Amino acid sequence: MIDIEQNIKTLMKKVAFSAEKAGKSQKDIKIVAVSKTYGVEDIKEALRYGIKIIGENKVQEAEDKFSKIENDFEKHLVGHLQTNKVKKAVRLFDMIQSLDSLKLAHQISKRAKEVGKVTDVLVEVNTSQEQTKFGLKPDEVLDFVKKISNLEGLKIKGLMTIGLFTPDLNKVRPCFKLLKEIFEKIKKEKIPEIEMEYLSMGMTSDYQVAIEQGSNMIRIGTAIFGKRGL
Repeated sequence: MIDIEQNIKTLMKKVAFSAEKAGKSQKDIKIVAVSKTYGVEDIKEALRYGIKIIGENKVQEAEDKFSKIENDFEKHLVGHLQTNKVKKAVRLFDMIQSLDSLKLAHQISKRAKEVGKVTDVLVEVNTSQEQTKFGLKPDEVLDFVKKISNLEGLKIKGLMTIGLFTPDLNKVRPCFKLLKEIFEKIKKEKIPEIEMEYLSMGMTSDYQVAIEQGSNMIRIGTAIFGKRGL
């Protein structure tokens, strides 16, 4: 049986250690517990032991789970968002971490304005250049941010990436280093209406490296909930 309480305690200790190495404290790092394929009771237990943000990959799965949870918590969409799901996503989530196209930005803006809401978003960047991944190319990010900075209904709060899929962390590190460089470059531009606050990078296999490279938001599934079933 998975001990979610103990998993969270262990995670917090490791986050604190990595944060200290990066000159930060544990409280500087936001933990998004990614509950894809895990049940409602698992989410409730994570919330009970200190998790404040729940991330889901799919709108429909999130809608079903969140409707059964009375706790107050922050809701993030961390998976790819199709334009035909934007209306529900805007109503359901506090932050969309996977903005990766002008079309999607305009849809989020439109749907958010319809419900009188401003949706926080992170721009997803494909720092590993893997063809199987979503996200903007690194050299497209600054121009993209400038183009959508004045859109009503959405607020750019930072950047997100998924590291290279490899057990060799020395090959993953450059992905995070690159995103940090893009993040700092955009901050220096001081673009109106843009708040470069979050660098969302790092998952169970590589979050410690991500924190060392500047991440202040990590997306953790397995290290909290255990291995996913088939």
